[in-house]
Amino acid sequence: MFFLFRRDIREKPDVSGALWVPLVWFTLICSRAFTQWLRIFGWRVSGGSVEEGSPLDACFIFALLIAGVCVLLSRQIRFSEVVQNNAWIMIFVTYCLISIFWSDFPVSSFKRWIKMFGHPIMVLIVLTEPNFEEALIQLMKRCAYVVVPVSVLFIKYYLNLGTSYDPWSGAQMCVGITTGKNELGADCLIFGFFFFWYLLQIWRTERSKRRRNEIRLIVAFLLMIGWLLWKSHSATSMVCLLVGITVVVILGMRWINKNVVGTYMLAGLGLIVAAELGIGLSGHVSEALARGSSMSGRTVLWEHLLEVPINPIFGTGFESFWLGKRLEQLQGIFFFIPNEAHNGYLEVYLNLGLVGLFLVIAMLIAAYWKIRPEFFRNFEWARYRLGFFVAFLLYNCTEAGFRIMNPYLLVFYIIAIDYPRIYPPKSQSSLASVGPEERTQFADAAEEHWSASA
Repeated sequence: MFFLFRRDIREKPDVSGALWVPLVWFTLICSRAFTQWLRIFGWRVSGGSVEEGSPLDACFIFALLIAGVCVLLSRQIRFSEVVQNNAWIMIFVTYCLISIFWSDFPVSSFKRWIKMFGHPIMVLIVLTEPNFEEALIQLMKRCAYVVVPVSVLFIKYYLNLGTSYDPWSGAQMCVGITTGKNELGADCLIFGFFFFWYLLQIWRTERSKRRRNEIRLIVAFLLMIGWLLWKSHSATSMVCLLVGITVVVILGMRWINKNVVGTYMLAGLGLIVAAELGIGLSGHVSEALARGSSMSGRTVLWEHLLEVPINPIFGTGFESFWLGKRLEQLQGIFFFIPNEAHNGYLEVYLNLGLVGLFLVIAMLIAAYWKIRPEFFRNFEWARYRLGFFVAFLLYNCTEAGFRIMNPYLLVFYIIAIDYPRIYPPKSQSSLASVGPEERTQFADAAEEHWSASA
C-alpha cells in the first residue's frame, strides 16, 4: 500500500490535495466506522446506540463535512448552477429533509440526513478538480489500494477481523475490511467495474513502461477482487458486475448506434419484464446461483414489510422505518430481526412513501438523460456512467443501494451530478489515451477555465 501511494504521488497526477477529503470519506464508507477502526487498534470507545449512533463517529464525519464545505467555498462553486443542473437530485434531498418532521425519531433522522448530504459535497470536490477524469481515476485507485489488500489480509491471516459466522447455521462468512459479506460484495462490484473500464483506457495507449506497469497493476487488482468476490458469495454483486461489464463491452462495438442507446435500453427492459412475467426470470436466476426461488428469503421479507402499517404517501420519515416499535412487528419472521429491506425501491417506499419513490424514479430518469449527450462529447466516460447506471438499477432489486452510508450511492452521485466543465476534442475523448504533454495542456486549459468561472 505504501509503495502504491508513493508511486502515484511520484507520478504527480494532475489533482489537488483537496482530493484527500473525499478519499477518506470514500474509504470510510467502503470499510468500517471510525470507532470500529479505533477498537481494532486497541482504543476502548463506545459504539453508541442504534438510534443515536456513536458521538465520536458523528464528530469525525462532521469534521470531514466541514473540510469538504471549506474546499467548495474556497473554489467559489456556483451553487446556483449546481441546483439548476441537478434539479431532481436537489428536490429529492430537500424532500428527505422535510420528511424529518413526521419521523418518530426526528433527531436521529436529521443526523442521518446530514451524513447523506455529505455525498454531494464530496462528489462536487471531485467534479470541480481541474482535471476531473484524472481525479476520478485517482480517487478509485487510491481507495482500492486500501480496501482490496486489507480485505485479502484480514480474510487470510486475521480471521477475527475478516470473517464472521452465521448465527443460524454457523457457516463462515468472509467480510474483509467491511462488516458484512454483501458490503464486501458491493466494494468488489465498484472497484471491479472501475478497473475493467480503466484497463480498456490503458490498453489503447502507446506501448511504454508506464503502460506495462499500469496493466500489471490492474490485472493484480482484478485477480484480488475476483478472489474476494468469490469468497464473499455475494450473488447480487457478481451478477451486477457482469451486467455492467457487458454494457461497457457492447457499447464499444462498432455496430452499436450511439443515437439509439435509449431504444436499446427500453428493449432490454421490456425483455426482462416479459421474462419475469412469463417464466419468473428472477426465481430461475436465484436458483441457478444456489439462492433458492425465494432469493435467500428476500421475497418472504418483502411480503411482511408490505404488511407493516405506514403512511403510503409520505412514509415513516427519512431513515426512520427501522427504528422503534416497528421492528417488534418483524420478530419471528427469521431467527434475526432484519435491518434493511434488501430492495432499494422498497426501502425508499417504507421511509419516504410513494412521493419519495416518484422522486427517485425521476432522479434516475434525469441521470440517464444526462448520460445520453455524453456519448458525443466523451464516449469513454459516457459508457462508464451508463454501465454503472444499469448495474445500479439492477443492484437495488435485491439490495438497499439508497441507504445513507452505502458506497454505491456515492458512486451513483458521481455519475448523476453534473457540473459545467470543458471537454477535450473528440480525438482525445479519454485522458488515459493521450500523452503527457496533451494531458498537461488540457489540464491547464481546464484549470484556466475553472479559475475564470470562479
